[in-house]
Amino acid sequence: MMTTDSDTNAGNAGLDLEWRDGDMPYSPAFGDHFYCQTDGRLECGHVFLAGNGLPGRWMGRETFRIGELGFGTGLNFCETWRQWKGAAPPGCYLSFTSFELYPMRAEAIDRALSHWTDVDAERQALVAAWPKEPQGDVVLNFDGVRLTVVCGPALDGVRRAPAGFDAWFLDGFAPSRNADMWSAELMQAVFDRTVPGGRFATYAAAGFVRRNLAAAGFAVERRPGFAGKREMLCGLKA
Repeated sequence: MMTTDSDTNAGNAGLDLEWRDGDMPYSPAFGDHFYCQTDGRLECGHVFLAGNGLPGRWMGRETFRIGELGFGTGLNFCETWRQWKGAAPPGCYLSFTSFELYPMRAEAIDRALSHWTDVDAERQALVAAWPKEPQGDVVLNFDGVRLTVVCGPALDGVRRAPAGFDAWFLDGFAPSRNADMWSAELMQAVFDRTVPGGRFATYAAAGFVRRNLAAAGFAVERRPGFAGKREMLCGLKA
């Protein structure tokens, strides 16, 4: 049985939340859940990690830079960090930069991520370090991992970010509900800041998203989506 409750104080600054099935965050403003209702952690592995050739592409690298559109609950970061700790060579360094207009408060992150015991260690570390009122650039340093959450409009943040990203997780709300997060201008900014040979992956497969990514310069590939979703997109900057 699905239950909902509205909880602004424990949600995003400036964005109301509803909680469905106890710990599933939902945005009434965007009419969308923050991650796949089947299993958001497994979706991260299928779409964002495998779609970017990870963890294989970490091998032999001293540093690796990931960019993400839409930090949300921090689930993608925590799952990526978990897999990084298990697969990255000693002495390697991971930089994870996410662009988020409405950063969640720590108690909302904690509530959402408590669903997955696999990322308990990462959740606890993230929540403990998370600022009470996130704004501007939130920079958190963990052992061999730096998380930067750029708070504000994604296009502005990506345009002022230094180039050199190896991989992108494109994880905004659904394109039909948040078209700005998938605009031609933003996809071009993502491409411009990606290294040659860098990749992107996204659960989205809308035609205009695919066209915007291709127009920016990416070689775009369709792959089977997660949990019965027909398609997802990934691609390469040649």
